[in-house]
Amino acid sequence: MKTVIIFLFTSFFVSFSTPLFANESYQPPADSTIVFHVAGVCEMCKKRIEAAAQGKGVALATWDMQGKHLTVRYNPRKTNPAKIKTRIAVAGYDTDDQQADDATYKQLPECCRYREFSSMEEMSRMQADTVVVWEMDSTTGTTPQNAIPAEVKGSVSSHDGSGQPKPLQGASVVWLGSGEGTATDSTGRFQLKRSGGQEYLVISFVGLQTDTIRVSNATEIAAVLSSGKDLKAIRVSAGNRPSTFVSSYEPVRKIIITQKELQKAACCNLSESFETNPSVDVSFNDAVTGSRQVQLLGLSGNYTQLTVENMPGPRGLATAQGLNFIPGTWIESIQLVKGTGSVANGFESMAGQINVELKKPATSERLYANVYVNDFGKTDLNLNLSKKIGKRWATTLLLHNAFLTNNKIDFNGDGFRDMPTGNLFSGVNRWSYTDSNGFTAQLGVKFLNDKKTGGQTAFNPAAHKLSTDVYGLQIATRRAEAFGKLGYVFPGQSHKSIGLQIAAFNHRQDSYFGLTTYDGEQQNLYANLIYQSQIGSKAHRFRTGLSLVYDKFKEQLNADAFQRREAVSGGFFEYTFSPTTTFDLVAGIREDYNNLYGWAATPRLHLRYQPFTGTVIRGSLGRGQRTANIFAENNSVLVSSRTVQVLPSTNGKAYGLSPEIAWNKGVSVDQKFRLFN
Repeated sequence: MKTVIIFLFTSFFVSFSTPLFANESYQPPADSTIVFHVAGVCEMCKKRIEAAAQGKGVALATWDMQGKHLTVRYNPRKTNPAKIKTRIAVAGYDTDDQQADDATYKQLPECCRYREFSSMEEMSRMQADTVVVWEMDSTTGTTPQNAIPAEVKGSVSSHDGSGQPKPLQGASVVWLGSGEGTATDSTGRFQLKRSGGQEYLVISFVGLQTDTIRVSNATEIAAVLSSGKDLKAIRVSAGNRPSTFVSSYEPVRKIIITQKELQKAACCNLSESFETNPSVDVSFNDAVTGSRQVQLLGLSGNYTQLTVENMPGPRGLATAQGLNFIPGTWIESIQLVKGTGSVANGFESMAGQINVELKKPATSERLYANVYVNDFGKTDLNLNLSKKIGKRWATTLLLHNAFLTNNKIDFNGDGFRDMPTGNLFSGVNRWSYTDSNGFTAQLGVKFLNDKKTGGQTAFNPAAHKLSTDVYGLQIATRRAEAFGKLGYVFPGQSHKSIGLQIAAFNHRQDSYFGLTTYDGEQQNLYANLIYQSQIGSKAHRFRTGLSLVYDKFKEQLNADAFQRREAVSGGFFEYTFSPTTTFDLVAGIREDYNNLYGWAATPRLHLRYQPFTGTVIRGSLGRGQRTANIFAENNSVLVSSRTVQVLPSTNGKAYGLSPEIAWNKGVSVDQKFRLFN
């Protein structure tokens, strides 16, 4: 067995405070009592306020819901009123001299929004007119059928262990039976247009109870998903929930593949996750290495950009094998875009983009074990572990081991293995941090070791390597990666944020194909700084940033060596115009400098128009550019007996070749309708 060392990230926080009393000779009484105003509305507010007030030196904290005042008995030697009020403000509640920031306040459930109403009675009156607030463990009521609004918006959240609200990013919100829906943003918010008079929304999130609510004539809802077992809401059978859908409100036509769809495929990695999806063509690169590719718009997988949580995924030397390197049990969802994507994600997208969202430390299963064995002897072992550490930290460990030792699989009897044998082991350890001041962080490391053997069924690497007795091949891959994502949402300005993405990896492949040897190593550094905000209103949004991609390649084909250093630095700007819910325009431009090829501009444009309910028309236009890695992307050529010769060049370009450049333009029309009621 191989030993895997998982690096754990540990952070220490030390806080400093100023003494309340400058005169050290003064000895305050053992206990003091203070009463001050704290805004709130309901019993949930009471629970949070009293919990926030508790801390070192506090003996008692009682909040009066009618009078809006908090009575605290505390020890002045250990704490002071300023510290107590700060904790309450951090929890999202205003005191007499400290105000909670807007971002934290907006994370409170709708029923706790004390700035909109000051009492339960006022809240009830407002709900009767405009807002319906739903708790997922309560029974839904009936509402009048007249004056049904054309749009519903709201928030989806859950409660952490201390009862504090936690917005859910990526929660699925879908109209029952229609397949139309959307996903919540980073603040847990969503906006969804009605069509066909729907009344019931299906709201789901991985690890929490899926529930259905009746919105009737509501314009805004606040859904609080529960992990409890005693639910009284309407239940929805799994068959009524879409496992794959296209959001009608995204400017870019994005196919969202959920975990439910991924579970239909019994095995085993990203390449096999599309087998049940008719919109994606997956094919083998060749019959010997067993590698696969995703074909979009009729082009090979080299022209599809693969990202992991909007950061570059397996690329360069890993392009051919990349789809095999991401286990299916790690995947939370997949977003697939045909055509050019956003300029914020780089310049390499030509035929489309596949973005993979991995399971998150804060929402992943605490323990998940999975074993897959088929009649060929192919075996997959998977183990996912997650743990929350305090209120702010969470970590997850994902392990995957796949192996096949049966070298006699030869259905057509030609003497060659129908699939390569070998062992692939991979793991990822990631940490997440979230505080109440708008700061988030994700850190992680990945490791992969893969060894494949193919060729004739009688091939034995120990006896037949690089010989003409029996044909065989072997590919040994080792990959190590570290990544980090830092984000900050400005207090009181949820539309305004800044983020930094950093990643680095080392990828090495040692291989031989019959008498042909190929070894390659790639070292990569990636950084992307993104700032987003709005101009005046939400109708005018933008994001801009700077990026850097650095690659160092060392390759050797037989006796010929190929080396290059490629650095691409640049900036981008993307503007989104959304005057109504039926029209969006996204225009982006990026300018990059490649040390091998000079300056390159990448413009991209996306349009969305919804003339009427159920019909969405989209158009896109954009440019893409990439540097080909001719050996790693064409292993099937090395498998054959053909001779590969690269003509010598002194122009400084990769293999003496110019970059591949493509313009992509297209129009799509989506029409949704209901058959058989």
